[in-house]
Amino acid sequence: MRKQSVSRFAVSGLGILLLAINVGCSERAAQMESAVTLKSTFADDFLIGAALNARQFTGRDSAGAALTLQQFNSITPENALKWENIHPQRGEYNFGDADAFVGFGESNDLFVVGHTLVWHNQTPDWVFENTLGEPATRDELLATMRDHIATVVGRYKGRIDGWDVVNEALNEDGTLRDSKWRTIIGDDYLEKAFQFAHEADPDAELYYNDYSLENPEKRDGAVRLVQSLLDKGVTVTAIGSQGHNSLSYPTPEEQEAALEAFAALGVKVAITELDMSVLPAPWRMPTAELTAALEARNIDAMNPYADGLPDSIASAQAEQYAMLFRTYRKHADVISRVTFWGVADGDSWKNGWPIPGRTDYPLLFDRSHQPKAAFDAVIATAK
Repeated sequence: MRKQSVSRFAVSGLGILLLAINVGCSERAAQMESAVTLKSTFADDFLIGAALNARQFTGRDSAGAALTLQQFNSITPENALKWENIHPQRGEYNFGDADAFVGFGESNDLFVVGHTLVWHNQTPDWVFENTLGEPATRDELLATMRDHIATVVGRYKGRIDGWDVVNEALNEDGTLRDSKWRTIIGDDYLEKAFQFAHEADPDAELYYNDYSLENPEKRDGAVRLVQSLLDKGVTVTAIGSQGHNSLSYPTPEEQEAALEAFAALGVKVAITELDMSVLPAPWRMPTAELTAALEARNIDAMNPYADGLPDSIASAQAEQYAMLFRTYRKHADVISRVTFWGVADGDSWKNGWPIPGRTDYPLLFDRSHQPKAAFDAVIATAK
């Protein structure tokens, strides 16, 4: 891992703030140091990460920050590095949250992941227009992409260890999604994105990231996509498999087949956004497409655990998480990192998606930051 010392921040207001935050969080984490931790349990297998919101990496959520330092050795920002947050207008960059996120990772010697450079969601409309407000040409959009990647990756060169370069470029049948990136630039927009990222930081790990890759058609599409990039000499370090799961998905066979297919490419695999909803699914096909939010006609039927998680459901979740981690450990030679999409249940995006107002329990720690049955089951897989 490429780390910088905390002293690089010492002369700035940001440095003083980060030092104060991290001293407080580290003290709180030290008070819990006798506890069993994910990062120590799986130290010989893979990194264990969490996605952080701004309240956590700035220390406003001191409990969440302390739990992060206790349990995890890798961090990903939920939103701080997405295009709409860091580059909302042409020529306007907002680096405040991103700087704080990277500073938190550096000062605590964490493996820092950048999420995400090219995505069809959370990207402002202006990106796909020229300065006159007209639809951008291929060359104009390529220039915008290159400037954004050069600026953002370049700012954190040597400080962010790996980047989700392209996010969710595939349809469920494994074909390329007709995003504006593709319709304006062409199929080679993926190649260009990886090329620009590698130019901006030749030492950074570069990932293709997507969801539902355990589905055979989409899995095979990801294999074809990454193989085509590798055949062109494009640097792709790993496939990021998001892992937005349920109590019945994926099956052991689906998970195993996906990991074996990706390993055959000769690249690493990162489990990048792991969570496990316990709520009824409003559709049959698993998805993590943000635009697929629904209005619930019967919120009570779709929100059965508003008052707490029954022991039977907690046990089922623990069994499914244990299956996943047994499979991950079996393929530890291929898996470089397992990152949970959130620190504790109260932080999770699943509470409001795909149906607003629901109460979900998708992570290993509850709303009071205490370990759940799923945590114990995951730890037990290493014994």
